[in-house]
Amino acid sequence: MKKLLLHVCCGPCAVYPVRILRERDLTVIGYFYPHNIHPYTECLRRRETLQSYAEAVDLKVIYGKGYDLTGFLQNIAFREAHRCRFCYHDRLRTTALMARRGKFDAFSTTLLYSKFQNHEVIRSIGESVGQSVGVPFHYEDFRPGWKEGIETSREMGLYRQSYCGCIFSEKERYYKEPPRTDGPNGDVYRS
Repeated sequence: MKKLLLHVCCGPCAVYPVRILRERDLTVIGYFYPHNIHPYTECLRRRETLQSYAEAVDLKVIYGKGYDLTGFLQNIAFREAHRCRFCYHDRLRTTALMARRGKFDAFSTTLLYSKFQNHEVIRSIGESVGQSVGVPFHYEDFRPGWKEGIETSREMGLYRQSYCGCIFSEKERYYKEPPRTDGPNGDVYRS
């Protein structure tokens, strides 16, 4: 059996990929990368949910140490429009290096389950990182299992978050710009 290290962003996103990869006779071990998930309480909640899911399906998971919020924010400062590209690269590179250390045959990511993520960019970065590190990137489009993953995670009572993880995504999800009004002298006001 081939060993695959699977970057896991959260428990619900792992449901379908783990099932499918196991059906392909792969030994799957998860890897949880915490640094891009904000605020810290959200990171803890996702980790606890992943632990609960992993116990239920007998999935071994490696949990990244620490919580480098400062490093994450410093790396995307003034590049906020391209933050996802950086985030993909950081998580995939870290996963690939972990896979090389653990003598895995390949690595992949549950980001490929989400219909909200840019699969072309993830695939390109994954393949490039895989070549440079020396561990092949396993690309598979897990989006066909989107509904199944949602239904199963609900049945299991898993916490389902409503944004990808970073503080910018959380803002986009919840903050709505107040309506703009022009004042009598052409000044712009927000109500």
